Amino acid sequence: MVSFAGFNMPIEYSGINNEHITVRERLGVFDVSHMGEFRIKGPHALEFVQRITTNDASLLFDGKVQYSCMPNGKGGIVDDLLVYRFNEETYLFVVNAANIEKDWNWCVTQA
Repeated sequence: MVSFAGFNMPIEYSGINNEHITVRERLGVFDVSHMGEFRIKGPHALEFVQRITTNDASLLFDGKVQYSCMPNGKGGIVDDLLVYRFNEETYLFVVNAANIEKDWNWCVTQA
């Protein structure tokens, strides 16, 4: 177990190679409860998501997710994230636990 963003987290259970093969060939469960979640809601939600992330969220259907990142405007990346679409006015950003405060502040400055 290691400390990560205020959580005690396992590095591995049965070994990285074994876990990789199990997930690829059978099934795996991933606990992501430590990650940050930002809900984006309202009639301009898609417009905001499109402006603050690099992937094309207009391609998402309800219940789908895409991997994306938030650029910083200087050619760098604030963080990578998952963008979930619940409906045309509701999206969810799932961000890395270690960057929750930084990512939230970035989103607020871009709103």
